[in-house]
Amino acid sequence: MISAKGLAKSFGDVDAVKDVSFNASNGQVTGLLGPNGAGKSTTLRIIYGLLRQDAGVAAVDGVDILNETRKAQGLMGVLSDTHGLYIRLTAREHIHYFGRLHGIDENTLEKSTDELLRLLDMQSIADRRVEGFSQGEKTKVCLARALIHDPPNVLLDEPTNGLDVMTTRSVRDLIAELKNRDICVTFSSHMMHEVSRLCDQIVIISEGTVVASGTTDEIRSAAQEDNLEEAFVKLVETVID
Repeated sequence: MISAKGLAKSFGDVDAVKDVSFNASNGQVTGLLGPNGAGKSTTLRIIYGLLRQDAGVAAVDGVDILNETRKAQGLMGVLSDTHGLYIRLTAREHIHYFGRLHGIDENTLEKSTDELLRLLDMQSIADRRVEGFSQGEKTKVCLARALIHDPPNVLLDEPTNGLDVMTTRSVRDLIAELKNRDICVTFSSHMMHEVSRLCDQIVIISEGTVVASGTTDEIRSAAQEDNLEEAFVKLVETVID
């Protein structure tokens, strides 16, 4: 479970996040939905410990991310908005490297790696160096290394951004599989159809503030609109105006 309460973060005169609060539960998919620059990525970076918030509290399975950063990070698998891959390593070597960083024994590591390669349909690229990989292939490697330690919480920052149709489907199937395993999945997106299709709970962020949260039906009801897209636009424009 991931919880955020009153998160705020500024960069100089820019208030990237002003007041973000939400809870993401196990066995559910929670989507942070908002326009570009709304504060979604900054919020996720605070939760996975890359940034220190100016105010508020973020916790992972009850572990405070600010006070017990390493412990909280061990409870998460993260797909960030940058790949950070080593071009001379193969896909398999990346997964092994991150598994060893997490202290996984070699037998378990081999079995888990094979399972992830199958789950993400990576067998054909497993032993190729990542230099020259497509965007989708790089994303699969990043997903595999994020999941190798079997984390109970998974955070994905714009996971399908720039992917082709087939890789996008693979990512969506993976998210559904993680949910079935009772994992807490939280991801950010500005794509309406993706969020409405995948998420049990939607958190709409605009101008660094949560403007609405709940199920698709609850958000439509709050905005008094029949269509989620119209509800989203109405809620976001209320804050901008």
